[in-house]
Amino acid sequence: MARVIHVFRQPDRFIVGTVGEPGERTFYLQATEDLRTVSVQLEKQQVSVLTERIDALLEEVQRRFDTELPSEPPDELVDSGPLEVPVEEEFRVGTMGLGWDAETEAVVVELLAVTEEEVDESVVLDDTDEGPDAVRVFLSAAHARAFAERAQRVIEAGRKPCPLCSEPLDPEGHICPRQNGYRRSEEE
Repeated sequence: MARVIHVFRQPDRFIVGTVGEPGERTFYLQATEDLRTVSVQLEKQQVSVLTERIDALLEEVQRRFDTELPSEPPDELVDSGPLEVPVEEEFRVGTMGLGWDAETEAVVVELLAVTEEEVDESVVLDDTDEGPDAVRVFLSAAHARAFAERAQRVIEAGRKPCPLCSEPLDPEGHICPRQNGYRRSEEE
């Protein structure tokens, strides 16, 4: 079957959001352009890495090309709205690619579907007919900053971290490895 690549050259929205309660959340990236919306599922850690890499890429572009890029997203680009519903995932993300298109001055984010075989790096950011399905989104530097800022807020909206080990605290309790498994009872 031929590979499907969903391309968003001027997305109206590119956001991260979740479905579910903290500790049980499922993370989605959603791209919308005109009347077309594509959602893909990914892990919280993948969102975190993508956010860090976007910030690092923009800093590198600014340094290497001596280009002035926004350090903060403009207020009109801050999107705190919910995901478009119903959330119907196209695929689960396995490999992510990130690049800079100097011609259009855009950050290019590519999300590839999980596959059983190893992904050849040459298919990332390429239109070859072979390879996993993909979502490719072109973002201005300001839109990329807005995406990264929202993604960081979504990540931080989960369970609070333990002050000792930084692992997430569960509502039903937490056995902290830094306390060697010891938990105080209410009688103490």
